[in-house]
Amino acid sequence: GQRVFTQCRTCHQVQPGRNMVGPSLYGIIGRTAGSVEGFRYSDANANSGIVWTEEVMYEYLENPAQYIPGTIMAFPGLRREQDRVDVIAYLKSVPNS
Repeated sequence: GQRVFTQCRTCHQVQPGRNMVGPSLYGIIGRTAGSVEGFRYSDANANSGIVWTEEVMYEYLENPAQYIPGTIMAFPGLRREQDRVDVIAYLKSVPNS
């Protein structure tokens, strides 16, 4: 998962409070979308009401723009199922994720 996550590191970090182009993904599993303090989200993301469960993250990572229409995240997604599973496992392995 850490290897696949290198695609995400351009915009995201897993350290708490370290926002970049995208919000910190520290503690993402179980968190409500659009809730990282100090990050400016698109209205689509901030108002989605999504809670980032493993299942939701799996579906989202396949095609973010389709899952949350209007998101400003430009990443096209992870088409390979195993890549999505691996990234989620990596995010869960980060302390407090």
